[in-house]
Amino acid sequence: MVLLDPLFMVILAFLLETVDASIGMGYGTILSPVLLMIGFDPLQVVPAVLVSQLAGDFLAAFFHHEFKNVDLSVGSKHFKVAVTLSLLGLGGSMIAVAIAVNLPKLLINLYIGMLFAIIGFIVLATKNKNYDFSWTRLLSLGCLAAFNKGISGGGYGPLVTTGQILAGVRARSAIGIISLAEGVTCVVALLMYVLIGRGIDWPLSITLSIGVVLSTPLAASFVRKIESTRLRLIIGIATLLLGLSTILRTLGFP
Repeated sequence: MVLLDPLFMVILAFLLETVDASIGMGYGTILSPVLLMIGFDPLQVVPAVLVSQLAGDFLAAFFHHEFKNVDLSVGSKHFKVAVTLSLLGLGGSMIAVAIAVNLPKLLINLYIGMLFAIIGFIVLATKNKNYDFSWTRLLSLGCLAAFNKGISGGGYGPLVTTGQILAGVRARSAIGIISLAEGVTCVVALLMYVLIGRGIDWPLSITLSIGVVLSTPLAASFVRKIESTRLRLIIGIATLLLGLSTILRTLGFP
């Protein structure tokens, strides 16, 4: 058990969730390895991140809806997109073992890195282009994101956020939608941990959740105020850098 100043953990969660709720990616991707490097056990980290991310995602979705970044009222197009992406994400989680056990980790990581880099580049290259909404593109990219989640356990948020933009969803709406979709995925993943009898480190979970809860109104307000093209630029750069860093890390570069 690692003992750290709770204030440090609150601030860390606050900063990472502010990024995640602002651009649709970053919380679990960064927080999990940081906690492992600090010395927490993986069985502490994963449930705690899920608990805090669950709270953050649903609150972020609420504030994005309240600030008119997205319309998540039942029956709206954005709500239907969120439900569709949630189901695809759950499907990706369920097929994880069947696929991942047959693929070398090096190949998986290189694939994820290259895909992120390519998608990020496309978003940057088309940042001034407005796409008509397409369910076909959305479902195709949603299935691809679910496949990523299935083989690596990650890669869902960044690809779904950028994928929605390429499918014709506004950048600020895409962030609100992914918040709801990932929240549903976190609920199911957390239930699986409970059902198999894994304990939850509640002190760590609550500490992280405090930081997450405090950050969500700030992030939603930021998304409401920033110009759409600039938001797409930030999302594209973040995805491209995530892809390049994954490739370099996989190939053994520091």
